[in-house]
Amino acid sequence: MPERLTQFTSRTMVLPQANIDTDQIIPARFLTTVTREGLGAMAFYDWRYDANGTPIADAALNTLDAAEHRVLIAGDNFACGSSREHAPWALLNYGFRAVVSTRIADIFSSNALKNGLLPIVVDEPTHARLLADPGGRVTIDLERCELSAGNEPTVKFAIDPFSRRCLIDGVDTMGWLLERLPAIEAFEARVT
Repeated sequence: MPERLTQFTSRTMVLPQANIDTDQIIPARFLTTVTREGLGAMAFYDWRYDANGTPIADAALNTLDAAEHRVLIAGDNFACGSSREHAPWALLNYGFRAVVSTRIADIFSSNALKNGLLPIVVDEPTHARLLADPGGRVTIDLERCELSAGNEPTVKFAIDPFSRRCLIDGVDTMGWLLERLPAIEAFEARVT
């Protein structure tokens, strides 16, 4: 089950490159599993490790504390490319709870929401301010659909109501249905 997401404050991790595709997020050679466990170690693998598998000392993703940096500020057109559920799995397992960009691929957004990762699209001025403050603190309030950073104006973001409810409740689609099982069974008993 996904972790409940209502409101949290976190430092940011900034990856300003545009067009980061899903193969950069989780290289195809790591798509051999159907579970999430351990995928965080593979997130952005080719950016974090050399050809011998040795960590690159100055790679930004190797220097941060994943427990404190739970918001990824990404360049435009984040998670483009092929559809793979492993991409949000890897980001979540790494420690991210939200991704903020000016544009996020639709298929990735759908997969992210179904797995407990919040994709947030913001306007270019807000995005530029966030990119300019690596490690800055942001607060995400899913109840109000707001993002705030320091003394900057609070920014509203859009999310479909069902995905929002699932994230707040900490359930996926199946969990949401299972919570309603008694009502479903009662209805079936009445109509049969």
